[in-house]
Amino acid sequence: MCRSIKTLFNFDPPASTDEVRAASVQFVRKLSGFNAPSEANEDAFNLAVERVSAAAQEMLNSLVTNAPPRDRE
Repeated sequence: MCRSIKTLFNFDPPASTDEVRAASVQFVRKLSGFNAPSEANEDAFNLAVERVSAAAQEMLNSLVTNAPPRDRE
């Protein structure tokens, strides 16, 4: 679906808040069809990004694995 969204789980160091937010922006852009929302839709777009970011961060914090962390390179 969103090819520019990268896997963020199980990396050392863990995904940063900025990386989670960037992935959330890409997801909301895909859902809305807006690359940049109009002024009329900006508040709804930004609220969606914040909520998706919070949910994504919560999920990443809750996931567990026995696999060794992946290297970012």
